[in-house]
Amino acid sequence: MSLKPGEPHVQGLDGLRGLAALYVVLFHCWLYTFPGFPRNSGPFWTGWLMYGRLAVVFFLVLSGFSLAISAARNGWRTGGTARFLRRRAWRILPPYWAALVFSLLIAWFVVPASHFGPPSEKSILVYGLVLQDVFMAPTPNGAFWSIGVEAELYLLFPLLLLIRRRLGAAVLVAGVTLLVVARGLLAPHATPVEATNWLTPNLAPAFVAGLVGAGIVVAAEKVRRLPWHWFAALAALPVCALVVVRGPGWTARHYFWVDLAIVPAMTMLLAAVATGRPAPLMRTLGTRAIRTLGKSSYSLYLIHLPIVMTVIRRIAPHFVAPGVPTFLFAVSVGLPASLLAARLFAELFELPFQRNRSWNSLVAAGRSRRYRSAPLHLPVDSPAPTTAEVDSRSKPLV
Repeated sequence: MSLKPGEPHVQGLDGLRGLAALYVVLFHCWLYTFPGFPRNSGPFWTGWLMYGRLAVVFFLVLSGFSLAISAARNGWRTGGTARFLRRRAWRILPPYWAALVFSLLIAWFVVPASHFGPPSEKSILVYGLVLQDVFMAPTPNGAFWSIGVEAELYLLFPLLLLIRRRLGAAVLVAGVTLLVVARGLLAPHATPVEATNWLTPNLAPAFVAGLVGAGIVVAAEKVRRLPWHWFAALAALPVCALVVVRGPGWTARHYFWVDLAIVPAMTMLLAAVATGRPAPLMRTLGTRAIRTLGKSSYSLYLIHLPIVMTVIRRIAPHFVAPGVPTFLFAVSVGLPASLLAARLFAELFELPFQRNRSWNSLVAAGRSRRYRSAPLHLPVDSPAPTTAEVDSRSKPLV
């Protein structure tokens, strides 16, 4: 299942995105069950669920990688900045806005989304314009912070490609990373933990690493044959060891540096998947369940948190005790509910915008679907239609 130069799609990336989204759901099931983050007040066997921030960092690496595949094949060009931004907006904003409405309704009428208070008119303006990384406002959905970061990075994407094309990958990676490292060293207060804004400068190296890593699709065969999965494991090992030794509290306070340290491993993992390795992982990512999960991963990320919070704070108290029983209830009820809701949400608000690239195409597709599904209305005494008559209904009139 490896990618060869010129192929239109990298197999496995959707599956990775789906697994990352699934981890974020489990992270929130843990987070809203056991208080005291970043301290683990739950049982030790839930400790691996405490690092939802790193899953979002992986999303950013994967986003840069996915967007840059086409550009890498096209000499590191987008095909036009306006066209690129228009297509990104078409792909990202409709489901985001639908999820915003859903989240506002849940936050106002079911369960608060934040201890800072219910969403306000400012929240509608800030989150509606995807400016939550710039301006603070009571959130309608705690998962939306990363959407603001991605939106800002999309705006920078054409400039990043220009630097990659004119100056090379090394200059791009070094320039962005050194600026961010300097910011962290000179302004320690600017190395925030989760639930703050102005995170785009800190997380830009993750997106840039993915962008540069997409060069694997046009790399020489000897580069593509390198054991990228082993390189990824070796790069991740010291970071994971440090996180285990120092603990979640230290990790949460130093996410600025942990993010930078883990990004190379994530990038090399994507390079490995793009070249079809390791085989066991590729077989897993190719299963129907994982591919289906990947197709609705964006929808799952957008709407799962209001569902999980409703299950934990409004439903679970009527059936189970706090602590582990609530966590198990959240996983057994909130997780399936989120997955099912995401599938439906994707069918309504995400996949139609992937299949159709304009309003005219979208409206035409809707009309065609209604026309094909419309029943035949025949007089009671009319004979049954022939096969040819039925088939003719789906053909355009001349």
